[in-house]
Amino acid sequence: MFTINDNYLKLQGSYLFSNIAKKVADYQQKNPNADIIRLGIGDVTQPLAPAIIRALHSAVDDMANAETFHGYAPDKGYDFLRNAIADNDYRNRGCDIEADEIFVSDGAKCDSGNIQEIFGLDNKIAVCDPVYPVYVDTNVMAGRTGNYNPNAQNYDGMIYMPCVEENNFVPELPKETPDIIYLCFPNNPTGAGITRAELQEWVDYANRVGAVIIYDAAYEAYITEKDVPHSVYECKGARHCAIELHSFSKNAGFTGVRLGYTVVPKDLKCGSVSLHDLWSRRHGTKYNGAPYIVQRAGEAVYSPEGKEQLRSQVDYYMKNAKVIYEGLKTAGYSVSGGINAPYVWLKTPGRLSSWEFFDELLRKANVVGTPGSGFGAHGEGYFRLSAFGTYENTVKAIERITKM
Repeated sequence: MFTINDNYLKLQGSYLFSNIAKKVADYQQKNPNADIIRLGIGDVTQPLAPAIIRALHSAVDDMANAETFHGYAPDKGYDFLRNAIADNDYRNRGCDIEADEIFVSDGAKCDSGNIQEIFGLDNKIAVCDPVYPVYVDTNVMAGRTGNYNPNAQNYDGMIYMPCVEENNFVPELPKETPDIIYLCFPNNPTGAGITRAELQEWVDYANRVGAVIIYDAAYEAYITEKDVPHSVYECKGARHCAIELHSFSKNAGFTGVRLGYTVVPKDLKCGSVSLHDLWSRRHGTKYNGAPYIVQRAGEAVYSPEGKEQLRSQVDYYMKNAKVIYEGLKTAGYSVSGGINAPYVWLKTPGRLSSWEFFDELLRKANVVGTPGSGFGAHGEGYFRLSAFGTYENTVKAIERITKM
């Protein structure tokens, strides 16, 4: 008789945003006339930039002619896109990353879950708390943790690094030595940024103890402060200890188009074994490449027109973040984030739990956010609001919240 992967049984219920969607759908069914504003999931609302649309149309036309038709894409990505990424995201920032160290994919979420496959099951994992759930859940599925501990609200065998108000939501080096460290900055969910000096400390630590940093830079386009690095490779020694994940979803609005990439430097090794070679083998075995049409759209992100248009989109969302931050702060809420990221992290009022505040916000203001406890035990008592809505809805939502 067949068996199942018992590790899946350790997982707690459904994925966080699936639970939120179900709660909202139930409320909407009971209140069909409710005008619900969604500031929960980090999905974009602005249309694709004109430069990207033109690239998509041109690529579709290419597919209509035998001379320019493209079938299977190279599993690591087309050279035109990998070169554009290497030049714009790395070399122009002084980072020593080559095009053949870049692996194009259909999104950072998939890569953040898949990257753990090249590591042994005996690796000790360290994550921020609160944390993007994918980092935790995929390692639970793989069998790197013990069971869920309901008292601690976390998994046995995993190192949790508290990100709290006292440390400005930037984790401190853990007392227990990890093998793999997940870092996301600018941070989801707290919106916190990390300074170059702070990140250098993590790189030095990883090299000293022989750990690997998996660095999620999905929100780097939203950085406004000069001392906040856009890439872990701005730090000395990062090529020997860090893998970086990138997404086109937040900087270019590709949530419905799907494109991302992962950087694995050739200097990153476990003994004599190259992690670049392992990821290349995994990538080529399990992935057939992002579509030609989508990769041409990705190339347009780096065109002069694309850069200008996308800067305007990022500014649009950060204007929303300012509305959320300043509106809540004026109303007496304790808030952070919203400066280097499109998320505002707020303390729930009174003694309300994260989910109690979710229910109250939905019922009294018809506004949807994300309970902090869904991101980990240290997220309890906090709440995340996304700046990815329309400006009009964002203003309306904050007006409703402040009148509660």
